[in-house]
Amino acid sequence: MVFYMPGRVEPGSNAASGDLTPRQIVEELDRFIVSQAKAKRAVAIALRNRLRRQKLAPEIAEEVVPKNILMIGPTGVGKTEIARRLARLAGSPFLKIEASKFTEVGYVGRDVESMIRDLVEIAIDMVRQERREQVREQARHAVRGRLLDLLLPPRPRPARSSDSAVEERRKEDQASWERSREVLARRLDAEELEERVIEIETQANPGAGLRLFTQGGMEELDMNLKDMLPGMFQGKPRRRKLTVADAREQLQREEEEKLIDPDQLSRDAIERVEQTGILFIDEMDKIAGARSTQGPDVSREGVQRDLLPIVEGTLVHTKHGMVRTDHILFIAAGAFHVSKPSDLIPEMQGRFPIRVELEALGREELVRILTEPENSLVHQYQALLGTEGLELVFSDDGIEAIAAAAARVNEATDNIGARRLATIMERLLDEVSFAGAELSDKRVLIDASYVGERLDDLTQDTDLSRYVL
Repeated sequence: MVFYMPGRVEPGSNAASGDLTPRQIVEELDRFIVSQAKAKRAVAIALRNRLRRQKLAPEIAEEVVPKNILMIGPTGVGKTEIARRLARLAGSPFLKIEASKFTEVGYVGRDVESMIRDLVEIAIDMVRQERREQVREQARHAVRGRLLDLLLPPRPRPARSSDSAVEERRKEDQASWERSREVLARRLDAEELEERVIEIETQANPGAGLRLFTQGGMEELDMNLKDMLPGMFQGKPRRRKLTVADAREQLQREEEEKLIDPDQLSRDAIERVEQTGILFIDEMDKIAGARSTQGPDVSREGVQRDLLPIVEGTLVHTKHGMVRTDHILFIAAGAFHVSKPSDLIPEMQGRFPIRVELEALGREELVRILTEPENSLVHQYQALLGTEGLELVFSDDGIEAIAAAAARVNEATDNIGARRLATIMERLLDEVSFAGAELSDKRVLIDASYVGERLDDLTQDTDLSRYVL
């Protein structure tokens, strides 16, 4: 599963200059993630060391490798969110993958090198968006000219005549055409022609892709048949009738792509992956433990062996070029309920020198999760139901009751951490969400009694809550 969110940096902040201190990084993470101070501190130091490395001389910077992190803790305590928010803060290419989806070379399934190829594709999209922002104004000017040519095609330029009368009429016609074009340009700039239908020529879609499974680990190679066989897959431009507004969007994309150098785009994306990429490997505990000789776990130790060169640093072939993984930051995570970190092969343990244990969430932490983050569940439900004119009010004792119910179910059944709040909230607001705008009373108070009426019987019945919550 891929998560990518570009960094949100306030103008004039330290983030804009790439000079965030570890304390500032932790403060930024605190806005979205409750508790887990040790994990936040570890990732803040890792990010700061990456910034420090960029200021070193090239000969020593090459020797400074990231100190990879292993997060240990139950599900739902914030492991993924910490890594995801860190990548957003740093503006780094970020990929979350599950270690259990990979198989040892020789078995059917994805090989570990595919994670690097996926990370490069994410970086390509990031850099392309940035380049589009840079050339947007230039492309907009080109689109304006193309739209004017479609609305009022250029006049053919006749040969000069020795007859003065003919030459005078030609100049008058040219001046009239230029005046008409100026009028159209003003109307186009004023968006008075947005609904007019014009016919444009659009580029044909690129050729179909081909995926090959090679003998060297069944790696996936995306090859563009259009590039391989240009004569066969060239395609013909299509003519389409669109409104000026729709045509402007289509032409804007085409002009932006024309102004972007694909080779430079690939080079910049690969460099960004190599220098700032972050790979989050979840479910690390699923590939730990003694190797089994039968059943679905036959390749778990083999996956570790295949993963080891990637983490240590190697070259991975992608369709955009070779990628070095020496300076990619790897953050691994797992619950380690059945296995333990020492069950990993020794070489893998050595590649994750920083280990932090995340704390299980209790009632107090769940209360903070419901109230403190900017986009907490409480704020989300208030905004959702507010679109239908409903005012959802959560009292302090109501939030305490919701957190207590979630903590009680986590203790009685499987502990899924903060994710339990989502099931509790859905159950609690089921009636309000269903009725929505049909409710006559537009103000709904969620207090302790409201929570008790709808959840007490369910949360106290362990057998029922096991299946429902």
